[in-house]
Amino acid sequence: MADNDDMSSLFPIFILSVMGLFTVPWTIYRISSYAGTRKKNLNCRCSECMRAPKNQVSFYQKVWRFLTFGNIALISSWLIICVLFYYIKISTRENQPFDPFLILGLEASALDADIKKAYHRLSVRYHPDKNPDPEANKYFVEYVTKAYQALTDPVSRENFAKYGHPDGRQGMQMGIALPKFLLDIHGAAGGLLLIGIVGVGILSPLIGAVWYLRQSSKYTGNYVMRDTISSYYRNMKQSLAPSKVLEVLIQAAEFVEIPVRHRDDAPLQKLFLVVRSELNLDPKNLKSEQQKFWKKKHPPFIKAELLILAHLSREYGEVSAELKADFDLVMTIVPRLMEELMKMALMPRTAEGYGWLRPALSIMEFSQSLVQAVPLSARKVSERAANAGGSPDGFAPFLQLPHFTENVVKKLGRKRMRTFQELRDLPKEERAELLKSAGGFTDQEVEDVEAVLEMMPSISVEVTCTTEGEEGIQEGDIVTMTAWITLHRKNGLIAAHPHAPYFPQAKDELYWLLLGDQNANCVWVKQRITFMDEATSVASASKIIGESMEGTGADDATVNKAVREAVQRVKSGSRLVMEKFQAPVEGTYKLTCFCLCDTWLGCDKRVNVTLKVGKRSRTAIRPGVMPAEGVPFLEDGNDDAEDEEEEEDEDYESEYSDEDDQAEDDEEKEKPKNEKWIKEATANLLEKEGDDSSSSISSDNDHKD
Repeated sequence: MADNDDMSSLFPIFILSVMGLFTVPWTIYRISSYAGTRKKNLNCRCSECMRAPKNQVSFYQKVWRFLTFGNIALISSWLIICVLFYYIKISTRENQPFDPFLILGLEASALDADIKKAYHRLSVRYHPDKNPDPEANKYFVEYVTKAYQALTDPVSRENFAKYGHPDGRQGMQMGIALPKFLLDIHGAAGGLLLIGIVGVGILSPLIGAVWYLRQSSKYTGNYVMRDTISSYYRNMKQSLAPSKVLEVLIQAAEFVEIPVRHRDDAPLQKLFLVVRSELNLDPKNLKSEQQKFWKKKHPPFIKAELLILAHLSREYGEVSAELKADFDLVMTIVPRLMEELMKMALMPRTAEGYGWLRPALSIMEFSQSLVQAVPLSARKVSERAANAGGSPDGFAPFLQLPHFTENVVKKLGRKRMRTFQELRDLPKEERAELLKSAGGFTDQEVEDVEAVLEMMPSISVEVTCTTEGEEGIQEGDIVTMTAWITLHRKNGLIAAHPHAPYFPQAKDELYWLLLGDQNANCVWVKQRITFMDEATSVASASKIIGESMEGTGADDATVNKAVREAVQRVKSGSRLVMEKFQAPVEGTYKLTCFCLCDTWLGCDKRVNVTLKVGKRSRTAIRPGVMPAEGVPFLEDGNDDAEDEEEEEDEDYESEYSDEDDQAEDDEEKEKPKNEKWIKEATANLLEKEGDDSSSSISSDNDHKD
């Protein structure tokens, strides 16, 4: 073993090596990520978005955003690496290998006379009789004298020529890469410090693990409380209308943790008067309705509801300073709660494993209004507008455009501009002239409208339902639904951030693909889609196409060609979704494929799909079950157990029917009788949610029968 000095010199090298293993790849990843985000500007460039508080960043805010934990750790790592490199360089210079020619300042071909002259010259400088400095004496004895002997003594010179050292072959030295003070067993401080480091290294992970386990028991993978998921599951209704989504949304455990202070009473009362028109209160019994509102709900839920309604009504200025922090917290929590609420609507609710369609559509409508800060009342369609061929979404889609108000929409209506799609389809010059003449827009305001219209997506959907390797679809077949969703923007972007100047947080576009039966109120297939991650979409499409083509027995050239075409299509703005479901009983099913956006109004796409299912005339294999060798296939007959059908709300007429309150009261009275089944389903959901990750793309699932 080497002595302590040699061992302690290895410690900086060890630390430098370990830090380099993490710091260099981390730096490359951060630089590549930053360069990728700087290639294209994905944000809306209209004046409203530029003036939005979330986009107004001062110099100090930029510095504060840069000084994140990751950036500070990365910079600190590089500073430590530089210091270690300098220290190692200095220590290496001090510990140069023994070279007598270098010490005496001679060439390797020097003669004996030259060696004696060099020794005499150094003796005059470093000999103890000439130089009383102890360091000079040490250098003369350990280096100069030893170098002279190595070059004048035949044995020493032979050893130096063979082994590089005048004393002959040197043994291998091994050391421990720890500082010297930690290896000093005679020093109490070093031992205590070593014990402290070991103790912290053991106790800190244990404490962190205990804290993580306690937190993970309360939250799911999407950082939503488990109590919230249970509440959403219990309060979800088959005929949930958009106007009732907020009542379910606010019943989250996260809002219970928001403090309700006595000093908040007056600001909340004032805010209630501002947003009262959005609460659907009965004007004939306004006083009793107000008292019912304040007494019926839990105070945190009331606070969350009023703050969300203030955002929908664009009354952020009416939120008092005492409620600003609570408002920001609520709007930070709401996006992930909306995602979980959508999952609750799409959960299997029937024996066939179908989810509910009407709640899913209502949740997506509410999400669009939430992101664009458009009140739900703006989506109501009057009888006169409906008879005149107005938009089914009312004038709400117009309000997502900059500088548009209800008065501007009325002025455009006098020019026979009744729907939002008609405005989008107008040529740019005609649209600009219309906005200037009817709406009174300036040139800058027209440019803002054009910038947002160019940012808005246009969606097209291609859907096919087939049975692999078979002609036609029969009862019990495994049907493969293949859907290509193509996004197009006039500005040429594929991935982009939506125009949402009133939404306080950054929001990415999210799409849901639903294949459902509107008459039966059920969802057969659902998938979440995003256009922000092209690399993942390319990998997923390549895998799906490759596996499907190989299953048909195609050769490698055909498979590679199909994969290349799919990859090119994904890079052009398309996403591939392939899902499987079991064919129902014989009949013709009129299905609808929805592609719903959670951020834009008026951009949803729906395609009618007719599914013809014939009577079983061939053998069928149950999904996931292979017959044993020698066992014949069984004909797929009728199941012995009859599927129980849930009663639907026949009184559901429209999303904003005046009878919503009565329907909700009726559903409250008719609670499910089989509560044990509900509890078991909720427990299974919570267990599943703990393992799921919300960042997965729609097409990443395995496609197996």
